[in-house]
Amino acid sequence: MAEASMESTRASRAGIWGWMFFDWAAQPFFTVVTTFIFGPYVVSRMATDPAVGQAAWGYGIAAAGFVIAILSPVLGSIADHTGQRKPWIAFFAVIKIFSLCMLWYAVPGSPLLPTILFFSLASVAAEFSIVFNDSMMPRLVPKAEIGRISNLAWGLGYIGGMIALMFVILLLAGSPQTGLTLIGTEPLFGLDPKLGEDARATGPLSALWYFVFILPMFLLTPDSAKGQALGPAVRDGLAELKSTLGEVRRRSGILRFLIARMIYQDGVNALLALGGVFAAAMFGWSITEIGVFGIILNVVAIFGCLAASRLDTALGSKKVVLIALTLLTVATLGILSTGPGYTLFVLPLDGAGTGGFFATPAEKAYILYGLLIGLAFGPVQASSRSYLARSVTPAEAGRYFGIYALAGRATSFLAPFLYATITTVTGSPRLGMTVIVVFLVVGMALLWPTPYPADRAKG
Repeated sequence: MAEASMESTRASRAGIWGWMFFDWAAQPFFTVVTTFIFGPYVVSRMATDPAVGQAAWGYGIAAAGFVIAILSPVLGSIADHTGQRKPWIAFFAVIKIFSLCMLWYAVPGSPLLPTILFFSLASVAAEFSIVFNDSMMPRLVPKAEIGRISNLAWGLGYIGGMIALMFVILLLAGSPQTGLTLIGTEPLFGLDPKLGEDARATGPLSALWYFVFILPMFLLTPDSAKGQALGPAVRDGLAELKSTLGEVRRRSGILRFLIARMIYQDGVNALLALGGVFAAAMFGWSITEIGVFGIILNVVAIFGCLAASRLDTALGSKKVVLIALTLLTVATLGILSTGPGYTLFVLPLDGAGTGGFFATPAEKAYILYGLLIGLAFGPVQASSRSYLARSVTPAEAGRYFGIYALAGRATSFLAPFLYATITTVTGSPRLGMTVIVVFLVVGMALLWPTPYPADRAKG
């Protein structure tokens, strides 16, 4: 009876929007730091050798993924016993904000290790915060609406990421040759592009953005009631985690979904983290060009999430994820098949560049494949999140979302590790990127026969 009551409750409109604003707050870290600005800067300008930079970046992502995989289920299970999620989010917010601020010191030619360490620490804190935020979702709306708010929140995150990226590109990122931004002005705050200050500033910028925009969640979104003290919660949480892992084996639908996600999310994470780096190395794109590419992808991603918010309700989460994985596989194959002067491996793309951004035909082909990535990135993650939220009760959401994070990260070190290793051994980032296709295809094949949650909206 109590469970039924919990299923039928709904948070206030302000509480739901406060929860969704967490994605808005969190996304600029992934957009401007991990993917489009700071990551490519580390590889192409901070590192003395781009191949060494790409390998170091890949190893940093792998190390963060390993820590996330090990600790997420433990923390999620403990949080079910402490009850409240917000104190955990606040704790990891402090770590994330400090680590991002330290990225300012990533001066060109300086040792890579401190920068990779602080980036990895920020990644770990970001992902742990997501575990606790996601586990709040089943208490906010009825299960039939979970897919809609999950995709809308993800779309809101892309809008936030796009705004932050546009701010960097238009007002901070200057040409190393002219020192001027895309709109012809000097970078704000007197930033010197020759010293990489435009890229380095994305760390503190993302930290400030995160601090400001997680406040609505803290102020407006209802939290679970306070439960046990930390000591007993740790003891009981660890004991319950052991029983939950055994329980998952008996819930075949959830188990198969988690295994499938473990595989395909590794490919998604690697593509997200390495796609901009790959383009920067292949075409020699500047920060501005990479940023414009990111803006294009984010605009498409917003519309992808809006469409998926309807499709998730109409078709079910599983079909949305399968459609998105298909698009990502096609896009990745297209990217791997494209290089200076050709696409689809053998199709020549001759002709002089037109001047300006993405001047060559090969770069334009790369952009087209990127549009497919933008369309699918949000839905594959948002609808995976809603699939699990529909499959569990609010009382068990913390430990199951911890296992969900484990499934998303258990092998997350593997794709970046293989990418970094293959790139190091062969000297070819293109060969390294081929591992992403394998993870996407295998994960999709495992998901295909997985049953829907019994209480899905439709389909």
